[in-house]
Amino acid sequence: MPGRLLAPLLALLAASQPAASQSVIWRSVTPTDISGPAAFKNPRLSESSGLAVSRTQPGIYWTHNDSGDDPVLYATDSLGRDLGMFWVTGAKNYDWEAIARAPCDGGDCLYIGDTGDNTERRKTVAVYKVREPIVQPGAGTLVTDSAFRLVIKYPDGPHDTEALVVAPSGDLLLITKGRSHGVRLFRVAATAWHEPAPALAQFIAQLPIEPSARTGRRVTDAALAPDGKRVVVRTYSGLFFFMLDGYRLTPADPPVVCETGALQLQGEGVDWLPDGRLALSSEAALGMGRGSLAFLRCPTQ
Repeated sequence: MPGRLLAPLLALLAASQPAASQSVIWRSVTPTDISGPAAFKNPRLSESSGLAVSRTQPGIYWTHNDSGDDPVLYATDSLGRDLGMFWVTGAKNYDWEAIARAPCDGGDCLYIGDTGDNTERRKTVAVYKVREPIVQPGAGTLVTDSAFRLVIKYPDGPHDTEALVVAPSGDLLLITKGRSHGVRLFRVAATAWHEPAPALAQFIAQLPIEPSARTGRRVTDAALAPDGKRVVVRTYSGLFFFMLDGYRLTPADPPVVCETGALQLQGEGVDWLPDGRLALSSEAALGMGRGSLAFLRCPTQ
């Protein structure tokens, strides 16, 4: 190949390769102000895989099971009490792994990540957007408004993804579990909801979290702080803190990981409370028939 053609080709190939994650020394801290865990009272709720704190209905927490359940959202309070189930109209639960709350059309919407893929074989995944329903304790199973569905494809093949963040811009940020190829951050532009499907996710960066099944360092959720600047990324055993700049994540200064493995062995969901504390949900573990909800504060400075 002539030299004048080889150089641009090499440059293009280099640009298409995932950027190597920077080496970061994370400082382990111990959580404080712990309450819980409190077991979920609804017997159907055994595999809570995502968590969203309501802003319009104080004291309400939204969660869901992963694969094997119907497309149902569960409302609970801080003690895990059952406040109702909501069938998401127009949705299917292939493997729901994340839920996030974000403003939409003058109200609040819940974004549900049907993005789980343990065998990493799904050609496309999906995110559902539905207006947050009104909780009516004692009303039984209700139905939501019709959900919007966004089909997504990764540029480098399937990924198992359990973390979803809705940036202030409306962009979707997807963080892979780290089952293979490390922990990767992808972006789906907010405009994708109005464009032909499937939307092609954009690779942004390799995050400096070393995934490990042995130490529980596989990503299970993420959440944006109320200030719109901080993001917590949860693994089974710890919470990693990042700063959000547009759609890029950089480790907080100092780089802190809050160790939570002793509190919830099967840690899955996470979201922020208005006062800076964090709410955590888990699946059932070690013979426990139900997941649980816990609260804590992480010293990050």
